[in-house]
Amino acid sequence: MSRKSVAFWGSAVDKNGCPKDRLAQIAFVGRSNVGKSSLINTLLGRKGLVKTSSVPGKTQLINFFKINERFYFVDLPGYGYAHVPKAVKEKWGPMIEGYLLDNEPLRAVILLLDIRHQPTVEDMRMHQWLEHHRIPSLFAVTKADKLSRGQRQQRLRIIATALGVQDPARFFLFSSETGEGKAALWGAISRMLENPVKNAE
Repeated sequence: MSRKSVAFWGSAVDKNGCPKDRLAQIAFVGRSNVGKSSLINTLLGRKGLVKTSSVPGKTQLINFFKINERFYFVDLPGYGYAHVPKAVKEKWGPMIEGYLLDNEPLRAVILLLDIRHQPTVEDMRMHQWLEHHRIPSLFAVTKADKLSRGQRQQRLRIIATALGVQDPARFFLFSSETGEGKAALWGAISRMLENPVKNAE
């Protein structure tokens, strides 16, 4: 997909601060140190658009990036980092859930997972929560360049088994270092943009 224009729209702490233009949204969520900012920057071809940090847990707002005046990428706060103050952690759950629930412009959630590690309890809870609310989701398996091709397939099988997901088409190997997986993930996102979300009753 051609990115003719990409710009930071703004941040929000709840649904009241989200864009009111009803343009489609693709949300990204994952553990604080999984490489979410780097993945979004790679997809958009804008190296410094989403600020990366050596301190996991830095993103504490819902950040919106407007693309081609047609849709948004939404960077949700990372979860699961032990050194974030408890008071901050307690805000993240309601903030993320409040955004995801009953959000008509939302088309899909991309859940990021580090290929080198087993899905965490938080990863599995997020996946189960999305499934329960019937929110379409895909898995971007990051840092693929850190492993050999043979190791990648083994790790993918382990991750899929841990999550209880049988459809391999939902998993996308990705590397922000090499750009691997960028075209394939964009293809999936383009298809998702055409489909409205149908939340559970």
